[in-house]
Amino acid sequence: MAVYLDCNATAPLEPQIAEIVRTFLVEEFGNEGSRTHEFGTRAKQAVQRARDQVAALVGGNRDEVLFTSGATEANNLAILGLADHGLAVQRRHLVTTAIEHKAVLEPLQELARRGFELTVVPAQSDGTVCPRAVIAAIRADTLLVSVMAANNETGARQPIGAIADALNGKELFFHTDAAQAFGKEIDALRHPRIDLISISGHKIYGPKGIGALVARRQGYTKPPLKPLMYGGGQERGLRPGTLPVALIAGLGMAAEMAGKQATARSARCKAIKAKAIEAFMPLSPRIHGPEGNTQDHVLNIAFRGLDSEALMVALKGDVAVSNGSACTSSSYTPSHVLKAMGLTDDEANEAVRFSWCHLTPEVDWHRLAHRIRELMS
Repeated sequence: MAVYLDCNATAPLEPQIAEIVRTFLVEEFGNEGSRTHEFGTRAKQAVQRARDQVAALVGGNRDEVLFTSGATEANNLAILGLADHGLAVQRRHLVTTAIEHKAVLEPLQELARRGFELTVVPAQSDGTVCPRAVIAAIRADTLLVSVMAANNETGARQPIGAIADALNGKELFFHTDAAQAFGKEIDALRHPRIDLISISGHKIYGPKGIGALVARRQGYTKPPLKPLMYGGGQERGLRPGTLPVALIAGLGMAAEMAGKQATARSARCKAIKAKAIEAFMPLSPRIHGPEGNTQDHVLNIAFRGLDSEALMVALKGDVAVSNGSACTSSSYTPSHVLKAMGLTDDEANEAVRFSWCHLTPEVDWHRLAHRIRELMS
């Protein structure tokens, strides 16, 4: 059976979290909104505990956590939910970067179609954005700056701390898509100047179908978001619908476990990465991402002259890997992230992403390297 090395697309479910989800699906199945019996009370308690667990990981408060179906919905709520406020205060300028996930770029492009102006800051050749370039793009009428915390394709950590520092005193909102960073880049996401944080459950060994938007208060003021859907008062009127208690409880426990196990998980992932790089270096590969500043569990790599599609097919019996974002994997167009880094179409089409986690079994990296050498010859 192939070893799963596509954890940036989705990660395996922690057994302890699977049991929690099962419990709230089968045994504690009450509706969180039911106030008249203990089934509803226990469900509400589980949801409130999960809010505390998620908030604690980013140094926030429970009333700042809004549960969503995932990071994509959280991104949409953070971006589109500010539109009315932007129009009301005559702030119609938006700033983002060329390496963002489509779940950020497309909502921003939708606002551009509605009359907002969008500035897209280019990436540097190592896959990071320059914080000075982001700050230089800000204008007097800027409403929102959105910069991801870590890139899903290269694992490049982005300078959100430096950007947040520079935004102190500026009357605009700072959003980060933290789908790949929540539970991993813990200190970075605790910066109090980050107003809006989008997170995903299934990237941190929790269930699919659940995420959250952390909407921080600045002083006594909360971000002036408007809902994208209507039909109920759940989540302070910003996200109607019956809360999926089982998934929320799973996300909460995933957040708590991420905080407690951060050091051990990081060490395990670093060890795997060191073995992979050692095995691949004799093949003279091209590694995409800033040296020393990529996440411990990601390796975006290209073997010159070897198309990624051919490589993935050849290795499918050994490892499960990808060549880009899972959300656009059905498209064979070159990665917009790698193109933004200055790669040609041919270079981008050679790139393969290996991503693993602390639950990944041992990989025979030298055997993989031998297989790849045969394909290159």
